[in-house]
Amino acid sequence: MAPSILLLTLVAVYSISEAATLPKFSGTLIFGDSTVDTGNNNYVETVFRSDHPPYGRDFPDHVPTGRFSNGKLIPDLAAGILGMKETVPPFLNRSLTDDDIRTGVCFASAGSGYDDMTTAATGAIPLDEQLELFKNYITRLKGIVGEEEARKILGGALIIVSSGTNDLVYNYYDIPTRRYQFNTISGYHDFLLNSLQSFVQELYNLGGRLMAIAGLPPIGCLPVQIVTRYGSSGTPACLEDQNLDCQTYNKKLKRLLTQLQPSLPGSRIIYADIYDPLSDMVSQPQKYGFVETHRGCCGTGVVEAGSTCNKMTPTCGNASRFMFWDSIHPSESAYKFLIEYLEKNLFPQFKSI
Repeated sequence: MAPSILLLTLVAVYSISEAATLPKFSGTLIFGDSTVDTGNNNYVETVFRSDHPPYGRDFPDHVPTGRFSNGKLIPDLAAGILGMKETVPPFLNRSLTDDDIRTGVCFASAGSGYDDMTTAATGAIPLDEQLELFKNYITRLKGIVGEEEARKILGGALIIVSSGTNDLVYNYYDIPTRRYQFNTISGYHDFLLNSLQSFVQELYNLGGRLMAIAGLPPIGCLPVQIVTRYGSSGTPACLEDQNLDCQTYNKKLKRLLTQLQPSLPGSRIIYADIYDPLSDMVSQPQKYGFVETHRGCCGTGVVEAGSTCNKMTPTCGNASRFMFWDSIHPSESAYKFLIEYLEKNLFPQFKSI
């Protein structure tokens, strides 16, 4: 066998072997904010919408689906890696189909958070309402497949929860409503984590058993946060105090999930680290092929997001060279690197289920 053919064969065998080590889930169920909202806000009265160009510029057929990026998000990419259809359909304004059952459903809403005050300000779907939508889904699911099969589907589905960033940005850093209420950021962390714990408990009560709970990203590296403090003429640099807050929160979250696990028999609740891979993209952009990590592809890249990133806004030529698509949200390329990290470090932790 020629060396090149042998090499290709070995690569193929290795890839198949790697895929075989990933767990088999019955579907995916998604909760949280804009990082995982695949289009629910299209049906909500809120300014947090992305169902217009240039969003979706690099999505199949170049369609602005309501995803806050130029292309796919983590739910799409995760479903593809795990052997399910890549597009996880939103639940709002849809009838449940057999395809939804096999694939999973997204309940997330851009602008939401663990703090009710966050959605009061943004008009997004609060997490408690996301749970109500989940309950409606369960009722429909039972009506289609029966009680026992529904229990198996719910217990075998990968539940992804990604939230918390909006809480800190809108209620503590940029609009300091909660800062006046809590003496320290640590106190606000505890408030959010208490809400998160109740949310996880309710998911468990409804039949969820396999959960990946995302920590906070390096908020201090979001272009909008940098420009808020330093202005557009300042030298781009991450806000290390905000990043330290996120690291402290993530440590508390990881400890909380470890303590919570024994009280929820039959569950697997795992901390999903998104801070380290995103931080590495900022500090070592050349490793990922990025030429810009402090501003987004859309407009100036430091303030535009949602309605201010629109068809009249100029965009960069090649979004894959930008870590951020707009001033808040990662580009599809960044999400692809992030899913590679999660495929290696997160998903295998479920393989013994």
